[in-house]
Amino acid sequence: MHSTMEIGRKFVALCQQGKNAEAHDTLYSPAIVSIEAGGPPGQNRRSEGLAAIKGKSEWWAANHEIHKAECSGPWPHDDRFIVRFTYEITPKVGPMAGKRFAMDEAGLFTVKDGKIVKEEYFYAM
Repeated sequence: MHSTMEIGRKFVALCQQGKNAEAHDTLYSPAIVSIEAGGPPGQNRRSEGLAAIKGKSEWWAANHEIHKAECSGPWPHDDRFIVRFTYEITPKVGPMAGKRFAMDEAGLFTVKDGKIVKEEYFYAM
């Protein structure tokens, strides 16, 4: 069984390489729960299951021009770890469409039986 720190390091390494989909496929539990600080337009803040998380991620990538993406960490604590994400994006839809801005976000990930079972995102709205 992998430690929380090992899972966190693998997650960060994959994200730093732009391999977020691979992180989902290899590190997430099929029963993953995701909770956003705010739901995307027309969507819930809470998503359950790997297919829902992949769909949310695909929606985000399709609806934002990503100029820069970085992540750092992990910072572990028992069965959880935190990762910091910074982005420069231009949304393609919504009230910020066409307006480039910087986004700073923290993710809290919970690990059980060697898989990420919960992700919670914190950011200013």
